[in-house]
Amino acid sequence: MPRCHHYDAFRCRSCTLLGIPRERQLSDKEAHARTLVDSPVWLPTVAGADTRFRNKAKMAVGGTVDAPTLGILDRDLAGVDLHDCGLHSDGLRAALGRTGDWIRDAGLVPYDVATRRGELKHVLLTESPDGEMMLRLVLRSTALEARIRSRLPALLQAVPALRVVTVNVQPEHKAVLEGEREIVLTDTATLPMRLATGVTLRLGPRSFFQTNTAVAEALYDQARAWVRDLPDVRTVWDLYCGVGGFALHLGGPGREVLGVEVSADAIAAATATSAELGVAAEFVAADATAYALASDAVPDLVVVNPPRRGIGPDLAGWLEGSGVRHVVYSSCNAESLARDLALMPSLRPVEARVLDMFPHTTHYEVLVLLAR
Repeated sequence: MPRCHHYDAFRCRSCTLLGIPRERQLSDKEAHARTLVDSPVWLPTVAGADTRFRNKAKMAVGGTVDAPTLGILDRDLAGVDLHDCGLHSDGLRAALGRTGDWIRDAGLVPYDVATRRGELKHVLLTESPDGEMMLRLVLRSTALEARIRSRLPALLQAVPALRVVTVNVQPEHKAVLEGEREIVLTDTATLPMRLATGVTLRLGPRSFFQTNTAVAEALYDQARAWVRDLPDVRTVWDLYCGVGGFALHLGGPGREVLGVEVSADAIAAATATSAELGVAAEFVAADATAYALASDAVPDLVVVNPPRRGIGPDLAGWLEGSGVRHVVYSSCNAESLARDLALMPSLRPVEARVLDMFPHTTHYEVLVLLAR
């Protein structure tokens, strides 16, 4: 088992399963998934690394202007510095340390939740497989924008891997990670994620991508293998497509792929990527459920990759009644998955697989192939 000095000192207990051997964690997760999903075949669980696997750091900023902390807030709303968290890649940890020093030198005042004063709320840092990075500074207002712009060269010198730097404005006093307004400070606004699967995705500042790159690659590989082995899959819909992860992995000669995602930025990124890769795919900015319900067409296969709440009764009801022959369901919450499956009795699990996207927690990803 990995050791963590923050966990041992009770500074951070976010890794709730850290005291449990990894093999037991994996077997418990698969057992939990099996109680909820009645699949005749369970492929071996994808484990991945148990340290240094996260490609994204979401750090609350605390402390003072002279000694800022990047990490979490304790029960008294005081900052706890976790810039050296063992879940993050080596590149992220080094960059967080240098970013903290730059924040101090630039005089960026941390937001104090208790007094509702200050400006800098969160530091969001993402690393690509090539070691390039995107940094988002979440601020209460634009009061420090000019100061950040003037000190941007020093930041880029301190963290040479930075490709994208933005200011995100989140003015409300509530536990929301980011706001609606994004101000890009660099010439480049997207971070290329060159995956081992042969697909390079483009991440915009507000784009979703799985936090564990290696396990995400296994997720896309598994979906591609299932679809490759199915007969007569000529049309595919990828609902909740994000920047096109599943859609771009499932495209190919003689196959029409459509991705639907509510975020216009993600759709723009997916469209640019499909053109770059030469994949015949179309992407539409729309609500996934509303799009399906309003469509006259029925594809051969649908991929759904919803948030934790699942796809819900409306989309599940549409899938059940649509006649679609196959569904690939990627779920980060097996309990909402089970609720959705109960609403689609005509679509039965054929194969399933647990992917340990989030080691040392009770969370995991489960991928299920359904056939009518």
